[in-house]
Amino acid sequence: MSQATRVPQEQRTRAMRARLLDATVELLVERGFAGTSTTLVSQRAGVSRGAQLHHFPAKNDLVVAAVEHITEARGQALKEAARTLPDGGRRTRQVLAMLADHVTSPVFTAALELWVAARTDEQLGAAVGPLEQHIGRELHRLTVELLGVDERKPGVRELVQATLDMVRGLGLADTISDDAARRERILDRWAEVLERELS
Repeated sequence: MSQATRVPQEQRTRAMRARLLDATVELLVERGFAGTSTTLVSQRAGVSRGAQLHHFPAKNDLVVAAVEHITEARGQALKEAARTLPDGGRRTRQVLAMLADHVTSPVFTAALELWVAARTDEQLGAAVGPLEQHIGRELHRLTVELLGVDERKPGVRELVQATLDMVRGLGLADTISDDAARRERILDRWAEVLERELS
């Protein structure tokens, strides 16, 4: 088989896998981990059941691949959001808004579903744990960079981590009900605290 013949097949395979993974993320957001099945994923992706089983023989195979897909999507979304942040006044508040947008996004909701499922599923936990540690480190590094702070100063690392823990909590609260108004007030006040403590 020539290279010219293989490339389109490889492209079709990549496109099919991407459709399956996107469908998995959508279903995790809409139906949760328990309500996501391989049958529903293949239907949503417009892929035959046989083709889906060829790439992902079991639900956990599909979900583990989706974990990697979500991690990549979250990292990319954060980098894009960081590039659009303006310089100047209220920078701290804008960084907090970017973080809050991240934790109220569908990919974060899908990630939450996986965290909960991974608590009692050893195979899923083995996949989710290292990827979450990686994105946690990257998020921390990015936040330090965007705030323009020096972690060698006492208390700075803890304040950055407290900020990330707080916004994750706000993201969790948002999954239950629309918490936007309260979240905005909290972020306004926290920006003042950070500017005072980190200056």
